[in-house]
Amino acid sequence: MHRYRSHTCAALRKSDVGSTVRLSGWVHRVRDHGGVLFIDLRDHYGMTQVVADPDSPAFKTAETVRGEWVIRVDGAVKARTDDTVNKNMPTGEVELYAREIEVLSAAKELPLPVFGEPDYPEDVRLKYRFLDLRRETLHKNIVRRTEIIAAMRRRMGDIGFTEYTTPILTASSPEGARDFLVPSRIHPGNFYALPQAPQQYKQLLMVAGFDRYFQIAPCFRDEDPRADRLPGEFYQLDLEMSFVEQEDVWDAMEPMIRAIFSDFAGGKPVIDKFPRIPYDTAIRKYGSDKPDLRNPIEMQEVTEHFAGSGFKVFANMIASNPKVEIWAIPAKTGGSRAFCDRMNAWAQSQGQPGLGYIFWRKEGEKLEGAGPLAKNIGEERTDAIRTQLGLEDGDACFFVAGEPAKFYKFAGEARTRAGEELNLVDRDRYELCWIVDFPFYEWNEEEKRVDFAHNPFSMPQGGLTALSSDDLLSIKAFQYDMVCNGFEIASGSIRNQSPELMVKAFENVGLSQADVEERFGGLYRAFQYGAPPHGGMAFGIDRIVMLLVGAKNLREISLFPMNQQAQDLLMGAPSQATPAQLRELSIRPIPQKKD
Repeated sequence: MHRYRSHTCAALRKSDVGSTVRLSGWVHRVRDHGGVLFIDLRDHYGMTQVVADPDSPAFKTAETVRGEWVIRVDGAVKARTDDTVNKNMPTGEVELYAREIEVLSAAKELPLPVFGEPDYPEDVRLKYRFLDLRRETLHKNIVRRTEIIAAMRRRMGDIGFTEYTTPILTASSPEGARDFLVPSRIHPGNFYALPQAPQQYKQLLMVAGFDRYFQIAPCFRDEDPRADRLPGEFYQLDLEMSFVEQEDVWDAMEPMIRAIFSDFAGGKPVIDKFPRIPYDTAIRKYGSDKPDLRNPIEMQEVTEHFAGSGFKVFANMIASNPKVEIWAIPAKTGGSRAFCDRMNAWAQSQGQPGLGYIFWRKEGEKLEGAGPLAKNIGEERTDAIRTQLGLEDGDACFFVAGEPAKFYKFAGEARTRAGEELNLVDRDRYELCWIVDFPFYEWNEEEKRVDFAHNPFSMPQGGLTALSSDDLLSIKAFQYDMVCNGFEIASGSIRNQSPELMVKAFENVGLSQADVEERFGGLYRAFQYGAPPHGGMAFGIDRIVMLLVGAKNLREISLFPMNQQAQDLLMGAPSQATPAQLRELSIRPIPQKKD
């Protein structure tokens, strides 16, 4: 028999009754039932109940073991009686009567509980992550993550993609976040960068003739953490295709990601055909370029109903500024003054002056609008708003006014708040969509100049002609995102493969041809030697796993994450380098000035 086990703790079944077996694992818990000890023994695969009765030679050792000790158990498999069968365990029809127990490793008193799922301080959980990972839900999440990644690899291979790995030590790239820099010992004063994404390399692979590339790629960005973004590193399903238009990318990837969601959704419905929503439409309807389509609320413009109306606050804004619009946020079933007042108070807590509202109720046989706005604009305009929005008795509507570019994010947050408060959001489904036609450029208010809105390597719609126009902010890109339940889970584009177009695109944000050649010399040179039309995208694996397992935080689906201060409490990183290390790298730290 093997030194440690003949079976795993999930393997034994009724067909094994009468067998002598050996198990090894962690003591999940010990129960004393009238002198008979029951030990739940756990390993990676599952759990088996071990019985040690006072007549067993193993009983004396069994009395000493405690939770999370690692032990080996030899014994006979016996069937449980009908009244003791545990239907919640795959091994619940049998138990192992111990003949010999060997303690392989004793455990000190635990700094955090492993049994059950109690809330516990995150700093303790991360410092003792090796214990935290023994908890059932977290352990299952990590296993499910590996299964999802394996399924992605298999399905990408099935549709003709080949996995290639790209370098980790590379040059700095403008991906929209800070680089992690790695000092070079051989080239003092110079630095490598960890890749924010394999963007340039995968485009170079297309130029090299490899066609359909993919990679489960580690990416590194020195940015502040948040619930849907880990500090430091994250993983993406990265891909690129040659001789394609964006429809080809969508047609290849939509069935693949739908299949992944269907396979791991746990029975929750997954939308069959992903809608394609232009960026401008998404902003106007949902106040976000990553809308949660499970929320049925769609905003509409109702400026005309307030122009010249008795509600002078809105009417004067409209009259004095042609950019002003009034957006309506319809709220089915929200027609009570109490709910409207709660929404108004919430808006004020967000730094807003408030939320104007109208709610409708029946007075006898007549449906009337109620609230200050209804009184000011009159019955006819109130009813016109209700008709436009398709509202009825017991419904409400909230209003946001100003220049849309300044208020759309708040309007989107109000839409989300109303949908959640009124329980309009169907949480037991996956609603995916494409957001398309992103702006190529945006205005950088801080630096008072035009900047790239997203990926600088995207192809602008209209090509070189569009880049030479006077209205740069009107240019759209062949850029697209995939969104699921309010999270951006993928982003991609058709790439620009023309050196002339590349230079012009960067000139419009203040970089010269010499800057382009210096910063992106690899791509710039490659595009001059026969570059195929190409495009691709990248899926955020961490976010997809988080959605599929129902976690609220990326740290619940990652093995060894950092905390909110970008510290690895388990390994003690970041840490100071030794003077000898710094001398080798020709680096001298500059002390931070204290305020």
